[in-house]
Amino acid sequence: MPIETSLRFTATPVGDADLLAVPFGRDLTADVELPVPVHALLAHHEVKGEAGEVVEAPVAYRAEGGEGDEAVRRVLLYGVGDASPSALRKAGAVLARKARGRRSLEVRLPDDAGERAWSALAEAALLAGYGLRIGASRGKAVQEILLSGPEEARPAIERAEVVARAVALTRDLANTPSSEKNPAWLAARAEEVAGRSGLEAKVWEPDDLVAGGFGGILAVGQGSVSPPRLIQLAYEPADPDGTHVVLVGKGITFDSGGLSLKPTDGMKFMKTDMAGGAVVISVLGALGALGVRTRVTGLVAAAENMPSGSAQRPGDVITHYGGRTVEVLNTDAEGRLVLADALAYADDVLEPDTVVDVATLTGAIGIALGRDIGAVFSPSDDLVKELVEAGTASGDPLWRMPLIDEYRPALDSPVADLSNIDAEGTYGGGAITAALFLREFAGGRRWAHLDIAGVARSTSDDGIFTKGATGFGTRLLLEWLSS
Repeated sequence: MPIETSLRFTATPVGDADLLAVPFGRDLTADVELPVPVHALLAHHEVKGEAGEVVEAPVAYRAEGGEGDEAVRRVLLYGVGDASPSALRKAGAVLARKARGRRSLEVRLPDDAGERAWSALAEAALLAGYGLRIGASRGKAVQEILLSGPEEARPAIERAEVVARAVALTRDLANTPSSEKNPAWLAARAEEVAGRSGLEAKVWEPDDLVAGGFGGILAVGQGSVSPPRLIQLAYEPADPDGTHVVLVGKGITFDSGGLSLKPTDGMKFMKTDMAGGAVVISVLGALGALGVRTRVTGLVAAAENMPSGSAQRPGDVITHYGGRTVEVLNTDAEGRLVLADALAYADDVLEPDTVVDVATLTGAIGIALGRDIGAVFSPSDDLVKELVEAGTASGDPLWRMPLIDEYRPALDSPVADLSNIDAEGTYGGGAITAALFLREFAGGRRWAHLDIAGVARSTSDDGIFTKGATGFGTRLLLEWLSS
């Protein structure tokens, strides 16, 4: 479900919401009148002022104008910890979950937290309400969140809403069942985003892919009744800074593994295997609203990887865009095949200053880094630094993984320029050899690969996440491009 909560900002507290949330810090003070002293209430609950702590208290309330009987409503005293962005992100998510089933929630912002922290709280409050619809009203997200605080917080709150709704779009696209979602569907959604965001859109149909020599995308999609697509979105800023970035997303709308068939458990969540492509579409759609000055082109290589009589076989040799040949030794290593075409096209035709690809590429990265941090591979120290800093600031953290040149022989093939996996398993490091494969098609440009296979899905409702797609990478790339 998309975010259905509305968000408003006011410099003047309103005071008529169903729930009022007031901050308190580690000094255990809060600016609110309660039936009992605030410090005594906090001491009774043994709270320390940490982010995520919430103490509820009833207060008498009379409607504006002073007419009618008094009613009782709840005040939520919420801890802000050190009032950092990460602390207020946690606080915002907790408050949104506490407000489920309510009409409105007013959150008074900590006056001295700063723009990034205010923005983090607003983002988290919206994202924690994503998809919380389970029938009963108590399970629904709060209808309205009103943020009250200093006037200088207004731009941060407005930006937070743009980013949160972009993340929600990423989640929507990735959570859509594959019975509805195929490459043509994804291309249509991208064109809709382009139409409302002022982007230029281009879609390569199957015949166009054949004429263009996009052999990797065609090979992966040839086993499906739903033909593949290559999607391009172009953002041209009104006041360009003279740089050009290309974002490339993996758009596998369902991944059965092809003839190298996955086990059933491995297929259950494969509707989200196009999460990288969803990130690219959502990021492009939000650039104008954020005033990004960098020219950005998005490419989404979309295909459905299915077994059939027409599917590619282990041992097939395919020719990618630009002429490089690849021996396919495992049809379940298909993401790198579609990305290779898009990367080679970006290098040859678009000539960007920087290329970043984002993909749910390898199960190995989830083993290496778990479910909370994404991987970045790049030969550029400067680019890694930029992306890691953007990840830390946005709440989409990255960890640098090595590109080990000594592992490159794993991709040698006796019959083609490359193989798509380490057939002998001599080197291990499956996420590393996958990144080395992609590097072969990046053309020596300033390039980074984000492997988000471990962080693109959540199995529980926790913090800003709900079960399903997380939207990881959207906030990261918007932060990077905005900065």
